[in-house]
Amino acid sequence: MNHHQAVRRHLHMLEQQLRDCGQWQAEPPHASAFESSQPFFLDTLQPYEWLQWVLIPRMHALLDGPHALPENFAVAPYYEQALAPDHTGRESVLAVLVELDALFSGDKS
Repeated sequence: MNHHQAVRRHLHMLEQQLRDCGQWQAEPPHASAFESSQPFFLDTLQPYEWLQWVLIPRMHALLDGPHALPENFAVAPYYEQALAPDHTGRESVLAVLVELDALFSGDKS
């Protein structure tokens, strides 16, 4: 499996984890929620919303287009802090995010 395939597989795994824990939303947030200049849109979106409506689609767009994937990309540390220990689906979502981050660590072995 090449790097792009591995990233796409992890994005699908992340979506499945969000669905499994009941955090996948059928309707997107209001358009104004996407006008944030804050990292992770923390002033306008909940953490799982950012994954669903920003990270997953943007990563798929990068995979589908001519642009290079980011390097040294890491979101798991934010989610370790942003999600309370008893947050629904926290551990399963974090596990996928840690694996996804590892794909961008520069160690492609």
